[in-house]
Amino acid sequence: MTITLEELRDVTVAAVVDARGTSCPGPILAAKKGIPGVAPGAVMEVMATDSGTLKDLPAWCKKMGHEFLGVIEEPGYLRLFLRKA
Repeated sequence: MTITLEELRDVTVAAVVDARGTSCPGPILAAKKGIPGVAPGAVMEVMATDSGTLKDLPAWCKKMGHEFLGVIEEPGYLRLFLRKA
């Protein structure tokens, strides 16, 4: 399921993981650490400055069975969203 940028901006986030300033594999490790606190079906946001996260996080979601919802590019960082399986 792909959602629009507007839908992504309006999504209710259950948890925010701030991995800004870390490089690979920092954002993925932060996501792994944050996901247990998120209820199944809820959305987690990962904030990252490492552009590698754009391919790493969707790949990790696929491997773990989570749904990658998309990314919002903010000035200086990325906001990536996933729905917990």
